[in-house]
Amino acid sequence: MTLTIPFSNSYGKLPPRFFTRQAATPVAAPELIAFNDALAARFGIARGPDDVLARIFSGNEAPDGADPLAQVYAGHQFGGFSPQLGDGRALLLGEVEAPDGTRFDIQLKGAGRTPYSRGGDGRAWLGPVLREYVVSEAMAALGVPTTRALAAVATGEPVFRETALPGAVLTRVASSHIRVGTFQFFAARRDFEALKALFDYTCARHYPDARTPDELLTAVIDAQASLVAHWLSLGFIHGVMNTDNTALSGETIDYGPCAFIDDYHPQTVFSSIDRHGRYAYDNQADVIVWNMAQLATCLVPLCNDQDEAVERFTAAVHAMPGKIEAQWLARFGAKVGLSNANEDDRALISDLLDLMARNGADFTNTFRALAHGTARDQFTDRPAYDAWHSRWQARIESVPDAQSRMMQTNPAFIPRNHRVEEMIQAAVAGDFAPFHRLLLVLGAPYTDQPGAADLTRQPAPGERVQQTFCGT
Repeated sequence: MTLTIPFSNSYGKLPPRFFTRQAATPVAAPELIAFNDALAARFGIARGPDDVLARIFSGNEAPDGADPLAQVYAGHQFGGFSPQLGDGRALLLGEVEAPDGTRFDIQLKGAGRTPYSRGGDGRAWLGPVLREYVVSEAMAALGVPTTRALAAVATGEPVFRETALPGAVLTRVASSHIRVGTFQFFAARRDFEALKALFDYTCARHYPDARTPDELLTAVIDAQASLVAHWLSLGFIHGVMNTDNTALSGETIDYGPCAFIDDYHPQTVFSSIDRHGRYAYDNQADVIVWNMAQLATCLVPLCNDQDEAVERFTAAVHAMPGKIEAQWLARFGAKVGLSNANEDDRALISDLLDLMARNGADFTNTFRALAHGTARDQFTDRPAYDAWHSRWQARIESVPDAQSRMMQTNPAFIPRNHRVEEMIQAAVAGDFAPFHRLLLVLGAPYTDQPGAADLTRQPAPGERVQQTFCGT
């Protein structure tokens, strides 16, 4: 018995230099850990027996209609350009279509070596697979544009990093895997024919109203401005905002050393490989503008008058910080109960954040407590909070539905770093109950769940996660 997946494979119809076709490398003893039934049903994928799902989503058996391929791309990694990267441990199986006609990629991560592995083994160990499954599904429940997790499968084989670790394969669903780095790959080679094909494909797939490079750039800038402001409103740190991790679709992609802030500090860094804080929480808005400048550079060769294009694209990129600031104000305004926050409200919000930073207040709990009327308990300097609270009360007393708005924008539950690490350690020991519990609770992040109150707690000193690691 095999699994029927209604694949279409438009990316595979692009020129052969966009990818390498190959099958996944089989694993020894695939065993299903999790399968996202609700997501599968959205694409008309009926659940099969666990052993069939394990074979399919480990890569041991290709479903009918699949066209496995590894995509090639380039990218700036921590500011340095790598002219060829690509899917070093991932394979695109094909695309499925949602009822509204939108297509989504289904991709295996950890499926074995490809021509783009750069000396790696092409495998993933269990920890990063479960982290991406939990965090991406949590982000979806929080309302953030994101890739999704369809399945996780244990391979029955060890993966060797600093030590031997259990191997696993993640199945990821994305609107596409077209990255800024995909454009950079062809632009750097001056392969303008391929660049034009990629432009046409991207517009058709994601921005059908875009007809020109200017319109595509504007659409992607708008999507990324909204996305990063959304991250900031939730205290999320991507951790590795390289151009090869910036999707043209405007989705969050590649949950490697990502993390959520506990006690608020704007320069928080978790990633073990971000030694200079390039991708710190408060730097993310600047970095995404820089990434869009790299995309703009790639689009210039597609314009008839390239000098004029440089001027137009420069203006578009320079306007992006204002778009992010407007999105930030709208999102943080809603977090303090305002439906139409204005520039005068920016100081009110910023003063609260400054007060949180000085008091070591928990980012998520403070905003949730504000909705419940108990935020004072989050601060050590109570008089300073009281003074702010008086200003805030005067501002919102005539704003209708302020509390309801705060309850809908300030989650009670996020995938806290120490809970994710506890879940991983339990899974390595063979206990997947914490993993399934996190998925259940994080699936309703805006609902108070008294039985899960322990998942709202800040880490104790001995539980604090100082660094997160890339998902290799």
